[in-house]
Amino acid sequence: MKRCVLFAVASLCWLMPFAIQAVNLKDCDIVVEEGEPQLVRKVADMFGDDIQRVTDVRPQVVNTLTERPNVVLTTAENRNLLERVGVDASDIRGEWERYKIVTRGKRLIIVGSDPRGLAYGAFHVSERIGVNPWYWWADVPVKKQSKLNYKEQFTSKSPSVKYRGIFLNDEDWGIKPWAATNYEKELNDIGPRTYGRICELLLRLKANMIAPAMHGCTGAFYSHPESKVVCDSYGIIITTSHCEPLLINTAAKTDWDLSRDGDWNYKTNPEKMIERWNERLSEAACYENIYTTAMRGLHDTGLRGNLPMEERVPLIRRLIKDQRQLLENHIGKSAEQIPQIFVPYKETMDIYENGLEVPEDITLVWVDDNYGYMKRVSNPEEQKRSGHAGVYYHISYLGAPHDYLWIYSTPPVLMYEELKKAYDTGADRYWLLNVGDIKPGELGVKLFLDMAWDIESFNYGNVNRQQADFLASCFGKGKRKQFQLLLDEYLRLAWRRKPEFMGFEREWDDPAHTGLKPTDFSFQTGEAQRRLADYKAISDLAENLSDGSAAFYELVKFPVQGAYQMNRKFLMAQLCKEKYDAGNMAEAKWAEMQMEEAYDSINTLNKRYNELLDGKWKGMMMLPPGLNALYQNIPEVPEIISSNVTPIDMSTYQDFDQNGYMVDINRFTAKSQDARIVEGLGYDWHVIQLGEPTDLTSNSFVEYSFPEVKTDKVDVTLFTVPFWPIYKGRSNKVTVSVDGSEPQVFENRFREYSVNWKDQVLVNGTSCTLSFNVNPKMKRHKVRVQAVDAGQMIQRIIIK
Repeated sequence: MKRCVLFAVASLCWLMPFAIQAVNLKDCDIVVEEGEPQLVRKVADMFGDDIQRVTDVRPQVVNTLTERPNVVLTTAENRNLLERVGVDASDIRGEWERYKIVTRGKRLIIVGSDPRGLAYGAFHVSERIGVNPWYWWADVPVKKQSKLNYKEQFTSKSPSVKYRGIFLNDEDWGIKPWAATNYEKELNDIGPRTYGRICELLLRLKANMIAPAMHGCTGAFYSHPESKVVCDSYGIIITTSHCEPLLINTAAKTDWDLSRDGDWNYKTNPEKMIERWNERLSEAACYENIYTTAMRGLHDTGLRGNLPMEERVPLIRRLIKDQRQLLENHIGKSAEQIPQIFVPYKETMDIYENGLEVPEDITLVWVDDNYGYMKRVSNPEEQKRSGHAGVYYHISYLGAPHDYLWIYSTPPVLMYEELKKAYDTGADRYWLLNVGDIKPGELGVKLFLDMAWDIESFNYGNVNRQQADFLASCFGKGKRKQFQLLLDEYLRLAWRRKPEFMGFEREWDDPAHTGLKPTDFSFQTGEAQRRLADYKAISDLAENLSDGSAAFYELVKFPVQGAYQMNRKFLMAQLCKEKYDAGNMAEAKWAEMQMEEAYDSINTLNKRYNELLDGKWKGMMMLPPGLNALYQNIPEVPEIISSNVTPIDMSTYQDFDQNGYMVDINRFTAKSQDARIVEGLGYDWHVIQLGEPTDLTSNSFVEYSFPEVKTDKVDVTLFTVPFWPIYKGRSNKVTVSVDGSEPQVFENRFREYSVNWKDQVLVNGTSCTLSFNVNPKMKRHKVRVQAVDAGQMIQRIIIK
């Protein structure tokens, strides 16, 4: 025993001189040898800027090792340099976007398997020393340090998803006016300076691609030649949306003008289309791109020519073949080696489902329904494709039944559940997030890209905590619990109705649904008062938590208080009408004044956002009207002639009553092993999930007891989350039984853009009511819900 102890002590003493010593980054040189790729040198400059942000001292970038402390930035291909600094990078060499951080004596060596991997490694260190990826885009403060000693030994994995990025879209009411009138006034457009800032953000968030803004209000990406050069200098790949085949923006007249080029129709005008594609590829093919294949109509419309389906399928099949030949001609590689995507968006999904054969090396990019629910994922046959699959997902949208372009409100658990389902069925090649204007969707952008980088680090237990953790890292770890409470309430309230939807209007709809309407939140049951009270509580909490910084206003106060005032505006308008109809003019006048105050408060919140930091974000924030939305207006109320104003006590109301017994879904009496409670979704902010969505078969169930009833019949109302079947041949079926009765089936069936679908996505739920005979003499009863299709989520069960 003594001998073992002496040996251990001797071994420890032998190792101590070789213990890792921290490198003084405040007094260092950054080493980048001649011959390294362009991106490595750019990263060296940005990393030097980060050290200066923290220490007020900027290191010098040199091209040889020095006697001072060194930060060595290199790729794994520079074997000579790695040998001299004593680092073995063979474990990452040839890999995709990996990095290795090694501390040796007075040197911190950051090695990338490729230039982007090196960038991710350098910005990993930047974040560790206190430079948040959102330091510029969300103005997160950098904490100064008088000393900056750093050491680390770390090797990253390859990212979960190969291509990861964002799509600037519906930019008309945010980033376009901001860039045109503020950030790039000389260009009057979104251009290279804006894209430079975005590309830096993407690298810091470990992303690698961007789909540029492409509405008609914006100059087409390639109409400003420097933009593509800037993106390339940052190592960011250009990708395009579902309606931009082979990099042609069909919404921009510079790319396609009907009066100049003829009809956008491959059946009648293929020669001109090929001519335009050749021109674009001639200027762009030398850069790193991911090419959209097939085609839609101009901008976001269906194929022109009103072709029947039996003509559409062979036309698109021929078109894809011709596009691949163009790519081979310009890039000099076989089509199988060129990154390509096929996006079955809207009517293109119908063409695919009707027999379109897409070459198997092309990545199938599955889409959500624009409201966060994946329309389908790869079936077992599609999972065998060499091109794998991807996703195109929205946290911002312009379209029917209603836009949501103003503030971010997508629950993390919904995003995780849908994206993990896609990932588990092969969507590991390409993830694109429609972010609108980036701001104010910062929290959603971060979550999406964090998951794309390492999806396995997330689960149902931790994904709902990620955003509170982030806010705590920015504004104080001691506030973490309060941030969690605030976000949970903010997202729960928006789950039932997004702030943009509070006008209860529908866009591009029939006359009965057009125009602002009263809400379905009742003042008689107390539901409306409770909603206002809950919103006021988090609005006050945001005020109390605020540190006065621009970052806190952008990330927390603005969305929370904006959502409160939007709800207050419409609910007070509704109360005003109700009091007027009841003849209570003085109370109606008070409600009208509250409505007007809320309307003014929204304008004040937007104005303050645009005035932050001496107008840095001027032009970014407004209430986007989309193409025909009305929620941004003040509602019309009756003309009230009253000299008296009587305040209404909004704190006196009965709790919301569903007129029945609401089962506490957390308190089950029995369940299958694969049924689980999931926090962070649902009207009560928890749901029961019946099995894994990708399971081919399911016997997942949950049982609850409820007290005796005095009748021989009960109605069970089941509220579920409105998922789509995961692919053709699957459904959304559950069964319900009471006291062992014959199970009754509920299947949520709908078509996109049907009234049923619109009803569901506006409230994130659907319901059914099933009737059962019961024995009134029984003291306790049992209701059982069982999945036919795995993954269904139960929000509420109410028994009448």
